[in-house]
Amino acid sequence: MSNRGEAPAPTAADDAGVPDRDVDISYSNLVSGVHQVSSKTSALILLAFCEVAALALWFSATAVLPSLQAEYDVGPTLASLYTSAVQLGFVIGTLLSAFLGLADRLDMRRFFMASCLLASAANAVILTVEPTSSTVIFCRFLTGIAMAGIYPVGMKLATTGAKGDLGLLVGILVGALTLGTASPHLFNALGGVDWRFTIAATSLAALAAALVINLVRIGPNHSASRRFDPGMALKVYTKPALRLANFGYLGHMWELYAMWAWIAVFLQASFSVHLEAAALWSRLATFAVIGVGGGLGAVLGGLLADRIGRTALTIGAMASSGACAIAIGFLFGEAPWLVFSFALFWGIVVVADSAQFSASIAELSEPGTVGTMLTMQTCAGFILTLATVHLVPTLVDAVGWRFAFAALAIGPFFGVWAMIQLRRHPDSVRIAGGRR
Repeated sequence: MSNRGEAPAPTAADDAGVPDRDVDISYSNLVSGVHQVSSKTSALILLAFCEVAALALWFSATAVLPSLQAEYDVGPTLASLYTSAVQLGFVIGTLLSAFLGLADRLDMRRFFMASCLLASAANAVILTVEPTSSTVIFCRFLTGIAMAGIYPVGMKLATTGAKGDLGLLVGILVGALTLGTASPHLFNALGGVDWRFTIAATSLAALAAALVINLVRIGPNHSASRRFDPGMALKVYTKPALRLANFGYLGHMWELYAMWAWIAVFLQASFSVHLEAAALWSRLATFAVIGVGGGLGAVLGGLLADRIGRTALTIGAMASSGACAIAIGFLFGEAPWLVFSFALFWGIVVVADSAQFSASIAELSEPGTVGTMLTMQTCAGFILTLATVHLVPTLVDAVGWRFAFAALAIGPFFGVWAMIQLRRHPDSVRIAGGRR
């Protein structure tokens, strides 16, 4: 006879069922979490590979200059055009992309793929013509235009998978790109390779990137815009918070590329006071300063920015790099190990903030405009570098190496002011989850 006031006794099936359901739920959550982390990690690895493989074209001609100069009549003007034509093409390409809103209106992976195919083909054409012909410069110009669909689009792709770690994700990507940027110095230190092989290999690498990019998973943060709005690009300077973030980036870029362009020459001149093999050691040192130091700085900067805040990290990094720009000239001609150690520290802090400006722009932008805002940011930055890379040699002739780099400190100190103002702005709570 049952007691109506008591709950029925649990059966064996019930005993088995409830724990199993709990285990199933926990196991499903665990598997889902592991899958999400795995997908995010694999997407970042694939994206980093695609960016490095494609952007190797940017410096492919620079890497083979010693071989070209030994085989052909390549004067200093033509040699500089191998790189500056890419810079100019990139500026024009980013302007077109930004005002047409391509990075937000088109499928990112298809846009990236098409850009890789164009860059790969333009680079490969160099193998079919005389290296001293104007066709080569035009091909380099086309390569630069194609980069507008690779570098900023890759940055936007990285932001789509962020969840409290945007600074780290973009930092890892910038670190990989920095390492690729430094590779020509390693090639030169090792004596160079046949220029035809390098051109062919970089074209094939970009072709591989065009294929692999289709395997990259777009994250949940993606918001596309199908509306054509030519005025959208101007918001990067008309909106106060975005304008301040871009001012910080411009201050950073004033210093960065001029430092990268001339640190090898500075190190060789300084090392030659003590070393007979100054050329070799300066090339290896430059690879370490730009590639190893820059890669380390980008990743560490990303980790710190997600924890202490983006404005805090960028202010500290720019103050440090500006101080390095002023101080390193006074070490000229000192013991090579001391000069190298200081230059390596400069290489770390000068890149530590780089990715965080892009992360800030992504966080401050309206949904559906991130790609355009990042494209405009890089466009303005590279326009500035076209001027600043020519400033240092002029100053070397005028005042020597002791004071030549000091003028670069103007940029980061201006950037520090801009990021302090951004930190005080109400919209800064949208940066790094409120950690600013």
